[in-house]
Amino acid sequence: MCSCCEKKSDLSLLGDVMKKYAPVPGSLITILQHAQEIYGYLPVDVMYYIAEQTGNSPAKVMGVATFYTQFRTQPVGKYLIMLCQGTACHVNGSERIKATICETLGIEDGGTTADGLFSLKTVACLGCCSLSPVMMINEDTYGSLTPQKTIAILNEIREKEGRA
Repeated sequence: MCSCCEKKSDLSLLGDVMKKYAPVPGSLITILQHAQEIYGYLPVDVMYYIAEQTGNSPAKVMGVATFYTQFRTQPVGKYLIMLCQGTACHVNGSERIKATICETLGIEDGGTTADGLFSLKTVACLGCCSLSPVMMINEDTYGSLTPQKTIAILNEIREKEGRA
């Protein structure tokens, strides 16, 4: 890690988590989940700290963090759009929805808008096949999407944030 390029995270925020879980064998995923809740993603210095505190190698910690799709190693926007690409969604037009989101927000899959408001991530399945095509924005689920409905949802969020 290049200390001159990476901002330092407040590692004290992990104190209670590390006290509770670091001594417990097999708790790495739990620790990473808590760290992501605290920081919004897993900064490199946090992963190094977790490795040090748990006796794991940095490679192991980063390997777990990059293997599981639940973990993010880059900051995301205030609104994380998870667009389902499962079979039912794909058959029912999720690619059109993806194209609409990308065009409307000016980002690609994995990208974040310049204002930090939205990030887009396509996922294998959200488990809402009867609502296909479907997306989640943070904790809210939106189904039976059309390009027009998708634009309306994004515009509603922008208006709520005063960025219409």
